Amino acid sequence: MKSLLACLLLTSFFGYSQTVMSVPEAKEKGLFPKVDSVYTSAFDGRADHKAVFKKQEDIDKHVDAYHDYLKGLGKFLSDNNFKWEKDTKGWNRIYMQPDGTIDYFIYSLKDIPAEKEKEFRRLLALYIKGHKFGNTAPEKFAQCSSVTYPKSE
Repeated sequence: MKSLLACLLLTSFFGYSQTVMSVPEAKEKGLFPKVDSVYTSAFDGRADHKAVFKKQEDIDKHVDAYHDYLKGLGKFLSDNNFKWEKDTKGWNRIYMQPDGTIDYFIYSLKDIPAEKEKEFRRLLALYIKGHKFGNTAPEKFAQCSSVTYPKSE
């Protein structure tokens, strides 16, 4: 009952539009980490932890889809003349509907100028609107990782 109430509250308060935001912004709006109560982690190495994918073949398929999604993002950024001046480290957590539609893409980037981040965010919002995640699940799911965007050539 508590999880249903949390889901209803998050749905009514935040809505489910495809949203891109930085970690500080998501925390300020009260979204992060509350949203983790609605989306199950895709996989987890701890046997006692709830996760969507438990079989190794399902985990491998998911990881491949995640890598492909990030590669697609990199190509999209490049195709839209977005250039990384140096290797840029960051972190992201993506929250998805069972069909792979992205609800939230929360990110953190290190040492990036404000104008560069603004353009990254704009393009990322366009990307998630036009590209579903390449894997599906029986329930809402989330994936996070650190990421390094390589310097553009």
